[in-house]
Order: sequence, then C-alpha cells, then structure tokens
Amino acid sequence: RVGSSRTTQGTSHFVHTMVLISKANRRAILEHVFKEGVIVVKNDGRASRHNELEDIPNLHVMMVCKSLASRAYLSEKFNWQWHYYFLTNEGIEYLREVLHLPPQVFPQTLTKQRSTRPALAGADAAAAAGGDGGWGKGKGKGKGWGGDSYGKGYGKGE
Repeated sequence: RVGSSRTTQGTSHFVHTMVLISKANRRAILEHVFKEGVIVVKNDGRASRHNELEDIPNLHVMMVCKSLASRAYLSEKFNWQWHYYFLTNEGIEYLREVLHLPPQVFPQTLTKQRSTRPALAGADAAAAAGGDGGWGKGKGKGKGWGGDSYGKGYGKGE
C-alpha cells in the first residue's frame, strides 16, 4: 500500500512502497502537460487509470505532477479531492529541455485560438437580414414595457 497507515494496538506506522514509473509513461504525462498547459488529477491513488490519459494509472500521474509541483514547474490548486495543476514559465522551459522542443512551441493555454470566420460575421449577417444580431432593442422598442405610459405615474399613485 502506498502511504497507507496501519494501526496495531494504539500505534500507527506508514508502509511506503516505491512507485516505479516507466519512461514511456513519464514522457506521455510530460507531453500531455506541455501540450495542454494544465492537468486535472483525482486524489485517488488506487484508480486504475487517469481520466484523460486512459493508458496510464492515476497514481503515476499524481506522482509526476507532485514532483513537478515540488520543483515549482507546476502550480497546484486542490479542491474537492481534485488536484488542478497549471504549468509555470519555469515549467515550460524545463519541459522544452526534457522533451527537446523548439522555442517557438507553446502550450495551448498560451496560444491564441484563430477563428476560420471573421469575428463579427454572425452579427453582421443577422443585421443585413433585418435582425439586430442579438444586440440592442431592435424592432420591439417600447413594446412590453408599458408602451408610452412607462415611467408615468411611477411612485405617484397614478
């Protein structure tokens, strides 16, 4: 058992076993962390697989991320039995060295997403078709709010 405690008549002691992670698993974890820039790990060392990396045990992902976080290559947030790890600038440099990546490659969290269509194409097309593109009051101006009497008599007892 990893980090489990046994109690025998009032005394407790921890039984630690070494977690050996293959180079292939370690590399797959590091590549995933670099590619995404973030990783989420359930705090369950007994889980048979990680939720994103299906071929790798969750314990291996936990240990690699814990190691990177202890060296300040990942920042960690823990909430509701889940570890949220975020790649730091030092971590980006470290993983570039370890994975032999060129300096122009960045994680997805730092790259800007490019759209295949212009940014306001949807709103412009709706406006050209006579709509308001989802903005403003449009053709229904004044309707549904009391018409001309909106504001009249408010608070005056009329």
